[in-house]
Amino acid sequence: MDGKFKWQEQRTTTPDGVYRVLRTAILDGSVPPGEQLRETHIAADLGISRSPLREALTRLEEEGLVVKIPFRGSFVVEVSARDVAEIAAIRLLVEPYAAELSAPTLRGAEQLRLKQTIEELYRATDTHDIPASVDAHLRFHRLFYEFSGNSALQALWNGWENKLRLYFAVDHPTYSDLHEIAVEHERLAALALDGDFDAFRQEMGGQFRNALSAESPQQT
Repeated sequence: MDGKFKWQEQRTTTPDGVYRVLRTAILDGSVPPGEQLRETHIAADLGISRSPLREALTRLEEEGLVVKIPFRGSFVVEVSARDVAEIAAIRLLVEPYAAELSAPTLRGAEQLRLKQTIEELYRATDTHDIPASVDAHLRFHRLFYEFSGNSALQALWNGWENKLRLYFAVDHPTYSDLHEIAVEHERLAALALDGDFDAFRQEMGGQFRNALSAESPQQT
C-alpha cells in the first residue's frame, strides 16, 4: 500500500466514510486482490484514529472483501481462476432454473424492480462507475435466486456473492465498452420474461466464456 493509493486525497473521519473509501478503492481496482491494507499508513493518510478504520475493516471482512490474517494484518481477498470457473459452471446449470422459477414474479409484482436494476446497471456502466456497476450486476442476478422461492438456490447465491463481487471488480474494467455489460443483462432479462430458458442458458454461456475457461482477469 506504500504510495500506491493516495488515501490522503480521500480524507474522511466517520467509520461509514472510511468503509466507503476502502470499499470503492477495492471495487474499482485501485487496491488490487492480495494487497495488504496497512492500518498505520491508511489511518495517517485519512487523518483518523485506528478505531473507525478497524470498524470499517470489520464491515469489509463481513462483506467478504477483506480477510484478516493473525499477526500479519488485513488483506484484500483474492479469488482464484478455479473458484470463478467452478462457480460459473454451476451457475450455468442452475441459474436458468432460478430464472424459470422467478419469472412469474418478475413478470408481475417485481417487474419494475427488474427494470430499475437494469437502468442502474446502464447508468453505472455509462458513467464508468465500477463499484456501482458491480453492485447493480450482483443485484440483477440476485433477483432470480431471491424470487425463485427455492431456499437451496438462495443459499447457493449467498455462498457465491462475495467471491463474485471481487471477480466482477476485476472483470468489469477488462471490457473495452463497459456499456456492453448492461446490454447483455437486458438481453437476459428479456429472455427470462419471454420464458425462453434455453436461449437464456445459451446467452449465459456466451457471457461466461472467459470464466469457464478459468482465465482469471487477474492473470491476463
